[in-house]
Amino acid sequence: MNRIKKTFDKLNRENKKALGIFVTAGDPNFESSLKLITNLPDNGADFIEIGMPFSDPMADGPSIQLSSQRALKSGMNLKKCLSLIKIFREKNIHTPIILMGYYNPIYKFGKEKFIKNCIELGVDALIIVDLPPEEDDEFYFEAEKNNLSMIRLVTPTTDEKRLKKILLDATGFVYYVSITGITGTQAPDIQNVQYNIKKIKQVTDLPIVIGFGIRSPAQATLMSAVSDGIVIGSAVVDLIKKTLDNDGDSRNEDIIRCLDFTKEVSKALKHN
Repeated sequence: MNRIKKTFDKLNRENKKALGIFVTAGDPNFESSLKLITNLPDNGADFIEIGMPFSDPMADGPSIQLSSQRALKSGMNLKKCLSLIKIFREKNIHTPIILMGYYNPIYKFGKEKFIKNCIELGVDALIIVDLPPEEDDEFYFEAEKNNLSMIRLVTPTTDEKRLKKILLDATGFVYYVSITGITGTQAPDIQNVQYNIKKIKQVTDLPIVIGFGIRSPAQATLMSAVSDGIVIGSAVVDLIKKTLDNDGDSRNEDIIRCLDFTKEVSKALKHN
């Protein structure tokens, strides 16, 4: 049984909802990023989404765009992103790791080489934002053949016919994008979310996780009431930005601020 299924099965038995935290690999630098990611599970994160820095993250809002720029400026690349996961896995073999990003860096790295590295280093799933089901021959089938879960994105504008096509080969969980537009720029509407989650549940038995636009423990609690879990990204990335000193480094005591926020959201979910 893979880590994602184990995690959701355990939380379901305990009547709890999953908390996923998104951070960009290498933001603001390798050492600070590793320190944050390593400590997230002990502060309430049930799974971690690690963004692969890219120069043109078209689905992301200003916060995550800037985090990619900071990471790239610090020298982060896909090879270093994978080495970050390697170090994390030396201490933690239980928490699911999901790589999220765009296909261009993977294509440049080499897709077979990338998939092989992901399997060897303990990556559990991938979210490739700009690869729709029509391009499954390009990458998805090869990944699934190697037991690397491919998580699909569903949006508020996805109609029933498209939904069935998207979820046909989905694995891991379904990532429901709660807003139209880019990450971190709007607040989701609970009635619309609830309506669309019901439609998705008619098509799949996979857990449904809500992301994009959740920025507070209160919003997290509201969204988790109609789903199996939530992901917070921009709010954490904004906290990282606030911790930067004049040299662009994140002070150790200020990383604790991100962990405290994670702990606060986790407490809200687990005690809901």
